[in-house]
Order: sequence, then structure tokens, then C-alpha cells
Amino acid sequence: MAVSAQKRVPPNLEESALQPASLDIWDSKYRLKTQDGRPVDQTVADTYHRVARALADVEEPSVREHWHDQFFWALKHGAIPAGRIISNAGAQDYKPATSTINCTVSGTIEDSMVDILDKVRESGLTLKAGCGIGYEFSTLRPHGAFVAGAGASTSGPLSFMDIFDAMCRTVSSAGGRRGAQMATFDIAHPDIRDFVRAKREDGRLRQFNLSCLITDAFMKAVRDNTDWDLVFPANTMENQDPDCTKIFRPWPVKEGYHTNERGEVACRVYATVPARRLWDLIMRSTYDFAEPGFILIDKVNEMNNNWFCETIRSTNPCGEQPLPPYGACLLGSINLTMFVKNPFTANASFDFPKFREVVAIFTRMMDNVVAIHGLPLPNQGAELIRKRRHGMGFLGLGSSMVMLGMTYGDAESIRFTEDVSRELALTGWQVGVELAKEKGPAPIMDELFEITPAMLSQRPQLATDGYTLGDQVPGKVLLARYSRYLQQFPEKLRDKIAEFGCRFTHHSSIAPTGTIALSLANNASNGIEPSFSHQYSRNVIRQGRKTKEKVDVLSHELFCYRALVNPNADPDAMETENRLPKHFVDTNAIDPKAHVDIQAAAQKWIDSSISKTINVASDYPFEKFKEIYLHAYEKGLKGCTTFRFNPQAFQGVLVKQEDLAATRYRFVLENGEMIEARGDETIEYDGETHTAANLYDALKEGYYGKL
Repeated sequence: MAVSAQKRVPPNLEESALQPASLDIWDSKYRLKTQDGRPVDQTVADTYHRVARALADVEEPSVREHWHDQFFWALKHGAIPAGRIISNAGAQDYKPATSTINCTVSGTIEDSMVDILDKVRESGLTLKAGCGIGYEFSTLRPHGAFVAGAGASTSGPLSFMDIFDAMCRTVSSAGGRRGAQMATFDIAHPDIRDFVRAKREDGRLRQFNLSCLITDAFMKAVRDNTDWDLVFPANTMENQDPDCTKIFRPWPVKEGYHTNERGEVACRVYATVPARRLWDLIMRSTYDFAEPGFILIDKVNEMNNNWFCETIRSTNPCGEQPLPPYGACLLGSINLTMFVKNPFTANASFDFPKFREVVAIFTRMMDNVVAIHGLPLPNQGAELIRKRRHGMGFLGLGSSMVMLGMTYGDAESIRFTEDVSRELALTGWQVGVELAKEKGPAPIMDELFEITPAMLSQRPQLATDGYTLGDQVPGKVLLARYSRYLQQFPEKLRDKIAEFGCRFTHHSSIAPTGTIALSLANNASNGIEPSFSHQYSRNVIRQGRKTKEKVDVLSHELFCYRALVNPNADPDAMETENRLPKHFVDTNAIDPKAHVDIQAAAQKWIDSSISKTINVASDYPFEKFKEIYLHAYEKGLKGCTTFRFNPQAFQGVLVKQEDLAATRYRFVLENGEMIEARGDETIEYDGETHTAANLYDALKEGYYGKL
């Protein structure tokens, strides 16, 4: 179809061009309002000015106006700070107890009642400030283990997780956002099978995402079809018992336990199971319930830039930011659709020079967030300031591919993904060095670290370069010369990092970007994903509603396609397959392994991690499903998450219209009325209108009236 030249630029993202659902989410989540609900931000541009002003005010007075203008320009051209920044930067007069930080991880939960309850208190304060939080619970002794002080056996980690879950339910995070938590669990813990099955109980642990910490040793046992030991550190009596089977293995807590010369902890073997049986249990639970997730923890630690001073055991709630105890990170994403020139034409292209310009300004902007972090715990603030972690990523990858004429997952799209990720990384680290020269590096860069046997074992190149036990080496040298990730960078840039340090230890991660993609990016595809569908529904938590609200939206690419190519389309009609170009794919049309290949292409240049969900069809064969995870491991990913629509288990955030229409729900209301309806049918109940699917889910999961 011929298109006039003046229609070659995609619609801008001012209010007049945003979908109603996009404006609605901006209004409810990111627009600053007074306590009585009156808008302070009159327009989206006002929101951008507020954020730009708050971050520019961190600069020296003489350059604040310059950086305000630069930051505002970047915000108008694709830079989108994460939700906590958009909501809370410059909002201190209205909500002084909130944070601009999305990601945190709890301090290590020690195996004592006092410390468990201390961490519940810290977590409540963290969630109240608007931050998500992750924890590792496999530091707690297994169900049935003896507790000497109490003279009784313990109820195990999952019972304590219920306490954290209940606490999170009662804490409404700032800006209308409910609390978000991640629970990680070691694959060798004796209660791992209970952890894997936990969410099969209706309503249990629904304030958590769950992920297993998968080790290389376990994956080898699965491949070799050997047995797998389930272990926990031996107490003093067990350690002295010659009949107690013990093995040494790495453990996150060493104090109070017997260790060997390698720092491994003596652990009691509670049970031995076939590795493949445990693997199949995890795979079946993930197939049916979309959890637990799959964190390849050895790969995470091997590739960690701070390999010399921290061990990662958990992540933020969506998994894109692995963090040490009390770790915190700020997030932001660049909307890739803003850099597509001449979309939907044979000469469509991506504007890399402009992209690099936005990345450079955005890197400085994000660094300034550290100064206004608002974290509630001193340990969190100290950790953030010491390392100044950033997590810059992108959104709209799938939408951009469609606008450029690419098919998500093919060779051209994989090259494009790597190109975008590489340019983001190289530009960001170059700016990080310049900021270090101007403002000083992250403090850890100038700290001295003693060379240990473990460091020499992990990085043999240290000995080759002449370092010996006990040598004191600056953090900037250990990062620049021996980080696995930075080895691919140009030698000249690594030399500069070794000499001057960098303003931060980590620059990039790719978040799921759900509501910022829907609102400020006009429903560009989430993060690294393809579009879920081109016409579909989102289930949105709305303050005051008793169930989630179904919001109908168009994908960004379809929205732009209608404006640029097919402006006379019926806005209520579904584009049929023969009316859209063949590269207009969504998750239904993409092979799951192609998802993994795209993630691997980006991960090469992302120094933290990537939140990605591989959507598979309801009828996808289980044996093929398991192959997705093996492929992810073989490609060197740090994690893998899948989602398969299962209406009897739960209702997802994103729902295809055809899935709702094809699913019938049958349930009883509190008044005894029997309801049987299609998922997309509406029901009047308790003074509100609900979809049958959302009402069923709210009643089944126990959150009805508690949102």
C-alpha cells in the first residue's frame, strides 16, 4: 500500500497520540497528585520536567539548567526511567518516605528466629518505600530438623516464607503498587521438593515469585543421569557423629559451621534422589504453574563484575538484577521504537547515532538517581553508594523488529539484538569512565582487595600476571582486567577503567517494563520480548476495585501501522492474518528456542541479567518444553522463565482474547449462586463489573476485595 512521505514518522508519544489504556496507566501510576487526588503533573511533559529537574538538581548549580534541558530531551526521545523514578523523583513534598529504587535483595537470613523476624521488619520497611525485594530462604534448616534452643524440631523454611508473604500482603507499596518479592532456594536443600510444589496450594505464597538456584553440578547430574544429594550444614552434634553422612560444599553462611581449607561447609546428607526425577518435578511444576523460575547461579557468579568481593544468591522480584546481601539497583529502559526511521517500508532503518546520544545522557541521569535514592535501610544505601549499580536496558525490541521488517528470532533479528545491546554497553561504560574523571569513581574502585586462594582459583590469569597470595589490588584493576564480561571490550577502554575506575560497577540489565511500556511507550513490547499479541487484554490492579480490571490494548506496532499505513481501519476490528505483513508475529508464532537465542544475543553485552518470559502454547508438548531449559543452559544464559496459559491454575497479567473466549469457568459466589461463563463474559457482582476469568481468579486465590 502506498504511503505518503509525511506519514513516515511514527506517532509521537504526547497525550494526543497515546492509547486510552496508556494514558490511564500514566494517570494512575506515574502522574504526581496531591493527597486528595488533584493532579500536580498536568501532562506527560510535566512528569518528564519533574523527573529531569530532580535529577539535574544533583549537578553543580552552574550546569543544572543545561542538564535539565538535556535530561528532558532524552526523556522525550526514548529514555524511560523505571517506575519508582518516574513516580517518586521530585515528589518529596508529596510523598517523602518513598524511594527511587526498584530493586533490592535482603540481607542474608540467618538460621535463627531473631534474625528471621529482623528480616521481616526490614522487608516491611523496604516494601513500604516502594522497592521490590528478593531473599534466599535455603539458609534456613529443613522441616523436621532439631532446634537445640527450643528442644523441638523446626517447621522449615516454607512456613517462615508464609510470614513474609502475609507481611507483604498487608504492605501497600508507594504509588499504588503492590509489594513484589522473589524467593530463591538452593537446588540441594532438603526441602527443595516442597518449595517446587508450594504454589499448587490455592492462594499460597502469591506475593512471591519463586526461583530455584540451579548449579552446574546439578545440571551435570541431570545430563549424566546420576543421583543428587540433598544437604544442609551439619550442626555441632551431627558434625561429631561418625554415623552421620557428611559432604563439603559451598554454602552462603559459614559462621557457626565447620569449613574446610577451601571455605566449603560440612553438610549433612538428608536424602539422595535421582537428579532427573527432581528435574522432572521442577519442569512439570513450571509447565503447569509457570514457577519456579530457573536461575543458573554459577553462571551468575562467574560473570559478575564484582566477582572479587561478593557472592550472589538472590535477585530482585523479576530476576533481571542479581544482587548481593542488601544490594540495590536503579533501573531504566530505552524505548527502541523511537529510533526506527521509515517504519514499515523497504528502507526502514535504526538510528544508531541518536540511540548512542540518548544512552550517553541517560547514563548520567541514572547515575544521579543514586543521590536521591531514598532507601529505608542504612545497609541498602551504603551498598548502593559503594558500587553505584545501574540497570539500563531497553523496551520495544519486538515492536521495533516489526517496524523494521524483521521477524523476531531469525538471523537478522538476532544480529540486531546484539548490535543494540553492544552499543548500549560500550556507550554506557565510556560515559562511566568520563563520569569517574569528573565526579570520582564508585568507591569500590579505589578499595584494595587481598588476593586469596579462591581468587587465584577462579582467575588463574592473576598468577600469570604476577600476583601472589596476600597482594593488595585495587577494585578497578580486578574489574577491568579480570571481569569475564569486560574481556570483550576494547583494550583501550579497559585500560581507562583500570586507570581511572568507573562511576559504577554495573551498567545494564533488561527489566520486564510492563506498565512503563504500556503507558509511556504506548504499549511497545515489554523489555526484550516480542509483542504478546496485537490485540489483547491486560489485567491491571486498580485501587478501589475488588478484582483486577481487564484493559483492552493494541500493540504499539499495530497502533503505528494503522496510523501510517491503514488509517481507515475499523478501530474495533481484529486485523486478519492476510491484512498484516507476515513479520507481524506475536508470541504464538515464535519457536521457544528462538526466544532463547534472542536472550543469548543480548546477554553477551548485558552485565547484570535479563527478565524474559518465554510464552508457549497451552498444548505445547511437555518433552519439548523441557528442551527449552536445556537449550537455555547450553547457550550460557543466567536464567530462564516460561509461561503457559493454564486457566485452572491462575490468570496471567497478559491474556489473549481467544484464550478467554475458549475457556469456561464454573464457580460458586458467596451468596450461593452458581456461575458458569466464558472467561471474557462480564458479571455484575458486589457492585462492580468483572470478567468471569478475573472474578474466578480473585475468589480462588483469596485476593478478592484486597487489591
